[in-house]
Amino acid sequence: MNDEPVGRDGPAALGARIDRTNELLERMLAEVAKTPSTHAIFVDAGYLYAAAGRLAAGTEDRRAFDLDAEGLIDALIDKARSIFADSRLLRVYWYDGARRRIHTAEQQSIAELPDVKVRLGNLNSNNQQKGVDSLIRSDLESLARHRAISDAALIGGDEDLVPAVEAAQGYGARVHLWGVEAPEGRNQAEPLLWEVDSQRTFDLEFFKPYITRRTVPSYETPSVPRPTREEVRFVGARIAAKWLSARGRESLAELLPGHPYLPGSFDQDLLVEAEGLLQYSLRGQSDLRRSLRDGFWEHLQAQY
Repeated sequence: MNDEPVGRDGPAALGARIDRTNELLERMLAEVAKTPSTHAIFVDAGYLYAAAGRLAAGTEDRRAFDLDAEGLIDALIDKARSIFADSRLLRVYWYDGARRRIHTAEQQSIAELPDVKVRLGNLNSNNQQKGVDSLIRSDLESLARHRAISDAALIGGDEDLVPAVEAAQGYGARVHLWGVEAPEGRNQAEPLLWEVDSQRTFDLEFFKPYITRRTVPSYETPSVPRPTREEVRFVGARIAAKWLSARGRESLAELLPGHPYLPGSFDQDLLVEAEGLLQYSLRGQSDLRRSLRDGFWEHLQAQY
């Protein structure tokens, strides 16, 4: 009987190598388990303006209504935080069109927001976006390939986004399609609905606080000068003091984990109350909106 030699290439050595490999795999899986999940939000602004405008203002024409993009983005971040509870936000990607890819004033104010990246395609002579779908695919695929995200919340409706979804899924990312409620029918292509990992639709109540017809508020008159940032910061602190007085310090625990963001509905209430105190509209004025939040947070943190 010939015994198989136990040496460099024998069963003992092979078994040792297998044990070593298994040990390394276990360590790797343990490290992966410690790594927090990461999500990102991808917004096709063309779809969002058209669908949300039609739902909340009765028109898809951007010139006919104001979209409080800053407030809406914060609401989307807050919604993602509740859905992806054990995950951290990478950033919000905001895709829009512009002539010669030059930012408009509104797009520039959005680009200045924290954790927001504005990516621009072109606008043709008919005000149609060109190149936006390819930008979304490029970002989704790249982030998924480099394991920068585990989940992607995609707000859009075009069938041309299907390749972007497939590319991200091919690298292991899960893609969740978020949409705007359609007054009638659908505003998202069926092939796109078929490909994603989950679907979610936001209704009128979600968008209503952030969309208004373009009318000048009664308190916005030439006799009311634009407040300074310090004045707005003081108003933010004043509202925070009132909030603490009404709810007590124990309620701070609900807000502090979300710093520097506020829940969408709360942020909208803060905006409305501040405008009433200032007798001045803060819509579309991102620097004053940030000062308002800064004053609010500074007062709360000083009490913690």
